[in-house]
Amino acid sequence: MNDIDNRDNEPKKKRKFRLFDSQREGKGVTKEQAQNEGTGLKRFFRLYKDNLGKLFSLNIMMVLGCIPLLFAILALSGTVSREFAAPASDVFPLIRAESAGQAASTPADLVVLAVDGLQKLDRAPTFWTYFFFGLSGLTAFTFGFVNVGAAYVTRGIVMGDPVFPYSDFFYAIKRNWRQGLIYGIIDFLILGLLGFDLYYLFTTANRVFEFFLFWTTVVIAIVYIFMRYYLYVQMVTFDLSIRKLLKNSLIFAILGMKRNFLALLGTLILVFINVMCLFGLGGFLIFLGIAIPLMFLFAHVRFMGTYAAYYKIKEIMIDPLQNEAGEQNEKNGPDELSEGT
Repeated sequence: MNDIDNRDNEPKKKRKFRLFDSQREGKGVTKEQAQNEGTGLKRFFRLYKDNLGKLFSLNIMMVLGCIPLLFAILALSGTVSREFAAPASDVFPLIRAESAGQAASTPADLVVLAVDGLQKLDRAPTFWTYFFFGLSGLTAFTFGFVNVGAAYVTRGIVMGDPVFPYSDFFYAIKRNWRQGLIYGIIDFLILGLLGFDLYYLFTTANRVFEFFLFWTTVVIAIVYIFMRYYLYVQMVTFDLSIRKLLKNSLIFAILGMKRNFLALLGTLILVFINVMCLFGLGGFLIFLGIAIPLMFLFAHVRFMGTYAAYYKIKEIMIDPLQNEAGEQNEKNGPDELSEGT
């Protein structure tokens, strides 16, 4: 009885908040359970739940890797711009010019000026605006590194391997820094060009041909997004040239269309939730809208893309090599097949 009383009186250990603990082990899964899960949504959500803390850690590293973009956000926000008052109506200059030659303004002129002569605050770019935009361009040199590291970490999660986000992230960059740097610049420029084209055509299109160009650009952008699911995963898995990576990624973008669309749908849902938190719901969730990209969005989008891509890559590129190596082992003895870095 005394032993029971002593155990009851012992101080209880506090449970630690372990969401961001990347060293925490999951519940695990048997080989039979993994095979029964297949490669569909059941396995996706199980992996997602077991590795949620690692994805948060990965997202922080991705944000820090693209920190120069903060300068573009500051420039776009108008923080370094100059404020000035300007007419709210575009016809005000014409009305003002017409009334300037008259000896006295008529009552009708005063009414028109009262309506179209209202002022609004506008912002003009300064030297610092362009300087900050220039600094944000440094992201082009880190963009590939971030994507290489993220692809390696999420590939490990999808494969079911032990994953250590920080060490694996920088290990992948060290092993693939050359291709990561070169293609990261290309990737950054392509995404920027596609984004500018979509925005320009969406805001200015008013003829049939311009609408045709807009929807053509939308299709090209979707196909390129699909290609990006596969490109960086191949980069950290195989030793291929950039030309072959692009060629294979285009083929995979078509072959894996169903999985690609599911990953894109998940991305659009996350982006929609983020936009609603920022600009909808009366602004009550604006802090959540800011926190979602910083803590959540990018790593989860990368995980969905890698999950969509890896099993198609495994089916077409990895499994045949392993089968061929197995047949070679039967003939010539044991050999080792590596999937890459």
